[in-house]
Amino acid sequence: MSRIGRMLITIPAGVKVTVGDDNFVKVEGPMGSLERQFHPNMAISKEENTLTVKRPDDEKTNRSLHGLSRTLLNNMILGVTEGFSKELQISGVGYKAAKQGKKLVLNLGYSHQIFFEESENLTFEVPQQDKIIVKGISKQQVGQIAAEIRGKRPPEPYLGKGVKYASETVRRKAGKAGK
Repeated sequence: MSRIGRMLITIPAGVKVTVGDDNFVKVEGPMGSLERQFHPNMAISKEENTLTVKRPDDEKTNRSLHGLSRTLLNNMILGVTEGFSKELQISGVGYKAAKQGKKLVLNLGYSHQIFFEESENLTFEVPQQDKIIVKGISKQQVGQIAAEIRGKRPPEPYLGKGVKYASETVRRKAGKAGK
């Protein structure tokens, strides 16, 4: 049995979970609402303040879906209660970020500026010119937008210029002079 899949999910106060037909789950909380269609082989059941995910048999696909479904469901509940965030750092001469209304404006050494739009479940914070915080209720959406921002100018190993995650370390290379 999957160790992650068999763990119970407790529903905190103020969160409303609706399990519909064909495993369509809708989670509403103080920060917003999320909905997702889960695989039909998984049996999602709600009992008072707990959710359980069960699988029909021990086939390989069902075993892999068991833990995944439970984790996705738990992330939905965490998202509508606490939310998720990713922090990015910019390093390089002239590289900077700014927020104009609901747009994130990046100057990353190109001849043009790069823009990212906020959505209803996603916000950007720019506390300093070289720091970006992406916040939202969907873990997948926050991670995807953070990866797209980082992908516009990934950190390079010689000078360390570019956009990197705050927790990321860039392995530096010596270059020509470091024989």
